[in-house]
Amino acid sequence: MKKQLKVVTLCILVMTVLAACSSNNKESASNGGTAEQSKTIKIGATAGPYSDMVSKAITPLMEEKGYKIEVVEFNDYVQPNKSLDNGSIDANLFQHIIYLNKFSKDNKLELSAVSSVPTAPMGLYSNKIKSIDDIKEGSTLTIANDPANLARSLLLLQDIGLVTIKKDADPATISEKDIETNVKNLKITSLEAAQLPRTLDSSDLAVVAGNFALAAGMKLASALQLENMAENYRNVVAVRTKDAEGQMAKDLKEVIESAAFEKTMDEQFQGFSKPEWMTK
Repeated sequence: MKKQLKVVTLCILVMTVLAACSSNNKESASNGGTAEQSKTIKIGATAGPYSDMVSKAITPLMEEKGYKIEVVEFNDYVQPNKSLDNGSIDANLFQHIIYLNKFSKDNKLELSAVSSVPTAPMGLYSNKIKSIDDIKEGSTLTIANDPANLARSLLLLQDIGLVTIKKDADPATISEKDIETNVKNLKITSLEAAQLPRTLDSSDLAVVAGNFALAAGMKLASALQLENMAENYRNVVAVRTKDAEGQMAKDLKEVIESAAFEKTMDEQFQGFSKPEWMTK
């Protein structure tokens, strides 16, 4: 009888402890314990203005919503999406929607855009030539070799009147082969986008993406001409498609589309091309 009583007593004690633990866990969550941990997110961005944008414009506003943000920097256009897909990061900022859609399709990833953001425009730069009119026949030109930047580079050159592009050229796979007319017979060399600022001492001209120009200490206003940016070339914040309707994605969208975010853009990211939704 005594042995049975001890067993019953022990069971009661175990149940009491478990109930107390459950209560403590609930209380911890309501006070920001486990909930706080679940709101720690990693946002990947290319080094330079977009990692700065995450740090200076997005992070403070997300922290006001209770998030803890870790910024993860990348130096290429491949790893940010692969890291997002495998869960190493929770969102990224570095690419436009055309690149996002093509990369996702080619690599069988399910990634989605949350919102577009102000984007540093691509520009035609030179340390030797002072104006478009001074570009001579056979001048040397360097441009990006990745589809994401190459399409924009060629469109900029077409807008300036230096080349014409075949009408059936696919923006997702465009290359120098799609140049129909090279008005000045420019000698074009394609390189990794990050290397282009360094070519300005050896080449007559270079088409440089805004983020790499800024990272190299160049001023957007010093460009011979900046691109007239199409809406689908503005960068987006992307998440895994399964998270696109979740609270984190909704909070990111709300933060990006807030007046406080635009204020930071105006103060610290001057010269960035704003998306249409921000200018309405």
